[in-house]
Amino acid sequence: MNVLKFGGTSVGSAQNIRKVVEILAVTESPKIVVLSAMSGVTNLLVSLNQASIDKNTARIDEVIEQLRAKHNEAIDDLFTAENQASARAQIDEFLINIDNVARAGRTLTTYAELVTYGETMLTSLFSRFLTQENVVNVLLDASTFMNVGSVENPNIEAVSQALLPQLEQNPSQLYITQGFVCRDERGSLATLKRGGSDFSATIIAAAVSAEGVQIWTDIDGLHNNDPRYVEGTNPIEHLTYNEAAELAYFGAKILHPQTVAPVIDRDIPVWLKNTFEPSAPGTKISNEYHNRGLKAISAKDGITAIKIKSNRMLGAHGFLRTIFEVFDRHETSIDMITTSEVAISLTIDDSSHLKAIITELSVIAEVTVEEDHSIICIVGENLIADQESYKAFGILNSIPVRMIAYGGSNNNISLLVPTREKINALQFLNAQLFQLQETVA
Repeated sequence: MNVLKFGGTSVGSAQNIRKVVEILAVTESPKIVVLSAMSGVTNLLVSLNQASIDKNTARIDEVIEQLRAKHNEAIDDLFTAENQASARAQIDEFLINIDNVARAGRTLTTYAELVTYGETMLTSLFSRFLTQENVVNVLLDASTFMNVGSVENPNIEAVSQALLPQLEQNPSQLYITQGFVCRDERGSLATLKRGGSDFSATIIAAAVSAEGVQIWTDIDGLHNNDPRYVEGTNPIEHLTYNEAAELAYFGAKILHPQTVAPVIDRDIPVWLKNTFEPSAPGTKISNEYHNRGLKAISAKDGITAIKIKSNRMLGAHGFLRTIFEVFDRHETSIDMITTSEVAISLTIDDSSHLKAIITELSVIAEVTVEEDHSIICIVGENLIADQESYKAFGILNSIPVRMIAYGGSNNNISLLVPTREKINALQFLNAQLFQLQETVA
């Protein structure tokens, strides 16, 4: 069994959906296909949720019609005349349900109920189209088996116990299901957060002990720098799980930060492939070491730096524990941390509880906050032993670096810079660490 996940761009139009079907025709069977919503649909559903909160009935009507138009456009292109009516009727039924949820009173699950309909509608159309094309398939409802409990630590065994009986009862070479959808600790409908369909795929792969996972997007693998800001980047053929996890957490957009966690212990490889260039090798993520040292650079925005200074810190037992307990109480994770004898500097990427955190910290220390920063992450197995790594620190000559962190992982050097300097930092590091090596070679 293999698990293939296709993102929103890959299924964003009728033409692209046909490309996905072509890929399925030449990939090994049996397989479970995990699909995102059509590109742009989740954003529409998020805006619908806000309209529901605001009780903005005009906006609800507007979004419903935009959703109808987008899906009907695909139906017109994909389906034969005799099959269009039933496909439209199915979408209309979904839209009636969406409209009812949006206009009803708010509940704890309203958000999840609304935003997960994108995957529900797309998988329904996709399965119907396959059937029309005489491709036998089984449509699975992810909400019936994605009993992950905690999103941060998904219960793979619970997912397996719910999914495997469904596969046994409905034998097929091809299963279709929704990404993003899950159930939480209470059994309530929930989501794996934005971009979570990658995570869905690896959770499912772990649950069925799959041979491999293929994540299909609109780029040919994970690049050694951000191609949106840096010219001449190259896809990386091989990454270890640890390298991929570091890059994803620190901003590599092609991969959800938690994607590789479910498959590491089970040694299930993950391939990153390009839907629009399927013959390209892409990137393979596994426990294999093809070469150590410098691999790639990524950047994570929305970072807040906090400096905590206390005149009593020198030799003060328990000061660090007290600081960490404040962040723990407010469920706020720390990305980077550096210390001196009298001060701690750290970063967070979630400032929703920042005001409360500062209020608590100010009782025991002087607190300084700097927003609008980015973490630049330089990644590679045993990076510090790479003879080229020292060139990264030439960045200190031209760009104001707020923090530097190394040692928590042998695979990562992190630099904190003002976001306004992010592009300059990425381009400088690319020139120093990659282009100069290529020139010398």
